[in-house]
Amino acid sequence: MHSFEELSGLFATRFKQSHFPEQPATLYEPNNYFLQLGGKRVRPVLCVMGSELFGDINPEAWEVATAIELFHNFTLIHDDIMDKAPLRRGMQTVHTKYNESTAILAGDVMLVTAYDYINRIGTEHLPAVLGLFNRTAREVCEGQQMDMDFENRSEVTLEAYLHMIELKTSVLIAAALKMGAILSGAGERNLELIYSFGLKLGLAFQVQDDYLDAFGDPSKFGKQVGGDILANKKTFLLIHALEACNERQRLELDRWLAGNEPGKVEGVLKLFRECGVDAWALELKNKFLDEAWKHLDDIAVQSHRKEPLTKLAQFLVQRDY
Repeated sequence: MHSFEELSGLFATRFKQSHFPEQPATLYEPNNYFLQLGGKRVRPVLCVMGSELFGDINPEAWEVATAIELFHNFTLIHDDIMDKAPLRRGMQTVHTKYNESTAILAGDVMLVTAYDYINRIGTEHLPAVLGLFNRTAREVCEGQQMDMDFENRSEVTLEAYLHMIELKTSVLIAAALKMGAILSGAGERNLELIYSFGLKLGLAFQVQDDYLDAFGDPSKFGKQVGGDILANKKTFLLIHALEACNERQRLELDRWLAGNEPGKVEGVLKLFRECGVDAWALELKNKFLDEAWKHLDDIAVQSHRKEPLTKLAQFLVQRDY
């Protein structure tokens, strides 16, 4: 069995190759720029880990992992445009460094290239993998649209937000694991369990991400801390604050949400702390993590084969960046 760090290093070596033609450089250079920013590469490595959980790593898992990473970066380029985000991983976003039209096209061609890698796997598993890949891609788009819709709604329930996060974030984590498991011939029950594990891990991951956006160290987080607050995003934190605040706090919170006055991030964070949002978020993260452990425990393989996934899950929800 390989650790996440070992597989991450192996994937990085494979992924370092050029995925695009040289010309037109004005289209492909922005993608090369964005990919060299790095990132945790969690999703593609999860695909390989999902394969190794059920036996030796199927070489086709590396091709699917590359497709997953390209798809994920396609979504990030487009998300940054929609969010008007100036930074990604501490560096300029593609639309900021180049221009918005180029960023849209660069993301599009990155998605097309992802399908080229899916198409490299054999016919035995191609229908199942491609079907799951397409379903997941559609769900991620649905989740992103819901996320934008929420920005224009004054109230969003926690249940609705959980559904949006499941689509926007969790399904890709779950699908990466399941695609790897499909390639190694896992049975239907195990496929269901590894997918469910990924869904709950994705929710815990997003709670931590929301938490870091508000309370993280910007030098470690690599993004503009408080960006969700400035964008009035309906995060776990804001939804709970609106539910937990008293009348005075609600009036103050509504005032901050009505505009982007100087000091908005600091003012909203002060209210979050008054309402106990920071502690509540950590409790919610642990709840999702406990549910993820249950699904992982039920997978019918020897326990030592689960250790790399266990260690990775612990890292993802305890990280500070």
